[in-house]
Amino acid sequence: MSRSAERLRMVINHLDRSTAPIRASPTSGQTFTYRPPQKLRYSFDTGMLTPEQRLFYEENGFLLIKNLVSEADIERFRQEFERICRQEVKVPGLLVMRDVAIAKSEFVPDERAVSKLQDFQENPELFRYCALPQILKYVECFTGPNIMAMHTMLINKPPDAGKKTSRHPMHQDLHYFPFRPSDHIVCAWTAMEKVNRQNGCLVVLPGTHKGTLQEHDYPDWEGGVNKMYHGVRDYDPNHPRMYVEMEKGDTVFFHPLLIHGSGMNQTQGFRKAISCHYASSDCYYIDVRGTTQENIENEVQEIAGKKYGINEVAFKDTWAFRGRLVQGERTSL
Repeated sequence: MSRSAERLRMVINHLDRSTAPIRASPTSGQTFTYRPPQKLRYSFDTGMLTPEQRLFYEENGFLLIKNLVSEADIERFRQEFERICRQEVKVPGLLVMRDVAIAKSEFVPDERAVSKLQDFQENPELFRYCALPQILKYVECFTGPNIMAMHTMLINKPPDAGKKTSRHPMHQDLHYFPFRPSDHIVCAWTAMEKVNRQNGCLVVLPGTHKGTLQEHDYPDWEGGVNKMYHGVRDYDPNHPRMYVEMEKGDTVFFHPLLIHGSGMNQTQGFRKAISCHYASSDCYYIDVRGTTQENIENEVQEIAGKKYGINEVAFKDTWAFRGRLVQGERTSL
């Protein structure tokens, strides 16, 4: 270990997690600047992350871990996805989504007709992803030891049909979640194949996790927008961007306030990824009525009503129903 890394570890080991942001406090001296020790807000010291990794997440709001999920596991997830697309498997509560550009096409039931599977928690094979030990070791660094799997997705980004509908608008995941605190929530997003700018990799605005939840709505796109693809109404277009290019099995962990999205898939293949949003079971539900999240609450309640035939369903109940304990104790959520 380098001397600098050893010094960082010594500093971090003496710090408690704090809600105070990182600040530098210069003095009036011309040749000397005093900087107080950094208090790390966004991660716990479990011994899993290096000091450099913790500081990177602290500053940027995301962390890429290479080669975390095995090729064998990814192949099993792919095969189960294809079985679901062929309607060989029925999964209670599963939401099968199609890109708006192909929603009325005459595709036979196969993967070409499906752009995303959402809420696969009742499928044992896909849900194995959420409980992979190598994933949870990293998740615990951000949530603590009591971990709930709250939101599951397998994304099958289609080749763009020429209307740019394969894009995903820049957004914050917290917009969809009626639970807090945000610093105890993290997403794990694993590439199921090579992901690059050509097939629409994730693009992030580093450091935006330090801000607040912004107002979201459907963007005004000429080719249309996929269902529930809300975007941030107003963000700085000049903010530096990072394109998160990944190899199969690489996994990126990111904060729910990080502004991110993805570009068009300009290839002829489908770009697959599997993900889960985790939260500490110590988190608590909030009432989003009268907030910027009220529009997504109304939309979710409408979908739940049509899907389950329930006229009145609380937003938080739709999440409590989906959440699954994957480590520790279920204390609140």
